[in-house]
Amino acid sequence: MPKERTVQSETSGYISTLLRNHFGKGPTSVYVTIARPYITIHFRGFINPVEKTLLKQNEWKRVLETRDLLLNDLKPKILHELLQVTGLEFKELYADWNLSMESGLLLGIMDEKPKQSEFDWQNGLDKESFYQKIEKVHEEAERKPGRVESYWLSNRTLLVKRVGILVGIEKALIEEGYTETLKLVKRPLERTLLENVGLEKVLKRNILETFLDWNFGEDMGYIIFVLDSDSGSRK
Repeated sequence: MPKERTVQSETSGYISTLLRNHFGKGPTSVYVTIARPYITIHFRGFINPVEKTLLKQNEWKRVLETRDLLLNDLKPKILHELLQVTGLEFKELYADWNLSMESGLLLGIMDEKPKQSEFDWQNGLDKESFYQKIEKVHEEAERKPGRVESYWLSNRTLLVKRVGILVGIEKALIEEGYTETLKLVKRPLERTLLENVGLEKVLKRNILETFLDWNFGEDMGYIIFVLDSDSGSRK
């Protein structure tokens, strides 16, 4: 346990320094969760004065585009440093931002299959009902996914992987180089649908934040739900 806390602390410190150096301001807090083959890095209090000015002018798309460009350039460096700090080789790195809450999340994935038995659902939660609601969201937004998987990375962090989700028009946009535009459209749409489908009743918890990102080349997407720690506070 002490070693695990050290790794998480070093990872938190590295990410804070990286964001401060490249984005002009570091986060006020960073929370790291490692559940092999995944790592999530959730940070809060992350927005700089220029971004605040742009958001007041409703230029949120420009803020997101700039962040995504910077992060895409930094991905090799981040993956290399995560290997040095954690001793784990993450091959993929995903990211999403919640501008209204001044937060963000990084998801790293190793090149190995997760052991489903290590991510079992908690007693009393209906996994099938949860999957049905996720599928309903996709049927409204695009099409029913070919496969849905879920992994409890911690008591407060639920990862959902969806495979086979893209429709023809989305694939055409990706082929034409409109990947960033597609993400800017899909994120608020899917967030709204996820908020309205009734997931909190199934999870028996408040969902504090929802982060999304995709691997369009592999036709898959990820959702990370950050949950309230107190099941009694459910709406």
